[in-house]
Amino acid sequence: MPFSLSAPVPESPAPHPFAVPLRITGLAEYAEYEAVERTGSVPGRSQLLVVWGGKGNLHLYEQPHQATRGFALLGRPASQTVGFDPDTSLQGIHIEFIHSPAGSADSGPAPEFEMVRRCPIGCLRLAAELYAAWRERSDEAEPYRVQLLFGRLLSELHRELAAARTSSGDWLSRAVRFIEAHYNEDLTREQLAERASVSPEHFSRMFRKHTGRTFIAYLTMLRIRSAQSRMLMDNTAMNALAPQVGFKEGLYLSRKFKEVVGMSPTAFRRKPKRIAALNLNHTGILMALGQTPELGVYTSWLEQNKTPAQSGVSLNPNGHTPSSLYDTVAEIRPDMIIHYNTAAENRSLLPLAPVIALPFRTMSWREQLLVIAQMLDKRREAEQWLARYDEQVERINRALDERLGHRGTAIVWEMAGDKAYACSGSYGRGAHILYGDLGFRPPERGGFSHGYVETTIEELHAYPADHIFMTGAPSCPKSRPYLRRLLRSPQWSDLEAVRNRRLYWLRESVLFCGYDPLSTQAQLNLLARQLLPDHKFA
Repeated sequence: MPFSLSAPVPESPAPHPFAVPLRITGLAEYAEYEAVERTGSVPGRSQLLVVWGGKGNLHLYEQPHQATRGFALLGRPASQTVGFDPDTSLQGIHIEFIHSPAGSADSGPAPEFEMVRRCPIGCLRLAAELYAAWRERSDEAEPYRVQLLFGRLLSELHRELAAARTSSGDWLSRAVRFIEAHYNEDLTREQLAERASVSPEHFSRMFRKHTGRTFIAYLTMLRIRSAQSRMLMDNTAMNALAPQVGFKEGLYLSRKFKEVVGMSPTAFRRKPKRIAALNLNHTGILMALGQTPELGVYTSWLEQNKTPAQSGVSLNPNGHTPSSLYDTVAEIRPDMIIHYNTAAENRSLLPLAPVIALPFRTMSWREQLLVIAQMLDKRREAEQWLARYDEQVERINRALDERLGHRGTAIVWEMAGDKAYACSGSYGRGAHILYGDLGFRPPERGGFSHGYVETTIEELHAYPADHIFMTGAPSCPKSRPYLRRLLRSPQWSDLEAVRNRRLYWLRESVLFCGYDPLSTQAQLNLLARQLLPDHKFA
């Protein structure tokens, strides 16, 4: 077909990278040459360094890096020269070359220095062979041997560096975890870069890309968030608080606090706190204290028990991506965020406010109530609430003593689909009341090694107990056929609890999802009505 000027012109393919070596020297020769003659990088040139023997320090941006056999360094254009200790014993080669395109063959700008700590032995052999070929200068039989070897060496190193870049998320995650664990210590970018085996400049670029903040900004944020969390718990003076969170003195802490939070520490202490509670249990704790979270998670039961004055925004935690959750929490401008310590989103929410992460598996609802009350200056109200609850528990226990005497074992089953779940006292679901307040014991075959036991509905007969409580059906239609088969089975009918009419149906299944003061009190009332149907305290 004849060519037409109106036809689309094919796009030019992306240029292929190529590299030409200009100077290859042994490390001893380069170290002497660098110390005497070189004062900076040569524009347009890149550099490659490979160590195949010895041990010592080389210096990048005046920062020492330990090098041993297998160490390799690739520097892109505009890199500074590599310095050596005067008595270095390192053996290897240094190569200056022209690299085109100027950046990496990959998309995006290339880092100024990339390092490989353990080159495979094939790379070291290629480097030694290349150095020998360079020193021979010419070989009529193989005039392009140097270029061939150099290309093979770069290809090998490119594979090693690509693997290192792929695992950069690993070292970045380790670096972030280290900072979060040691934020109150004297940390520097150079220390973290050395731990990660990368240059400080590469560390800074990748850290900012990974976290959205510079190293210093991230470290300062962690320190200020820690200071806010501690200030919520007590009235420690700034001079005493400063070294606890990584600052040398209180005045500097106060200045940084105002930069990050937008108000002074004193104003933060006095300010009525806007709270985001990201799970239903902490929402219920706040409601029990008469505090309305600006953003909270509610079951239908908690929604029904809101007072007219409690009108915070309701959050569906399962209906958000990480970014949409961040945006939703950001909209309410919280002064504090309360969540479980196991929540994956806690770290990403730190830029918004201090995250009070409570360990619900090891901290009872009572302890969580007191911790949150302390932060809101409502410790007295929490203690009064617990005193009233304990009085009610005492009255019910006296009634149970009269009716049952020895309590025996009990279990609460929650049904979902063809499965059933029973919890230890640390997971709520009414079990914390039966085992913690009313004196019942878990069944002998409880198996609560992980805090709960899971089985099929049709196998519930294998977990006998003196008192059996059932919840989740008929509100879960998918459970009904499995439940019908269970109830018709002779193994179920033979259970002592079934024969003695100590099988109790708890219709308000949503209520038993709560592990907070309000839900706990309502669960206590319902359990008492089941156990003491004719008693005046039930």
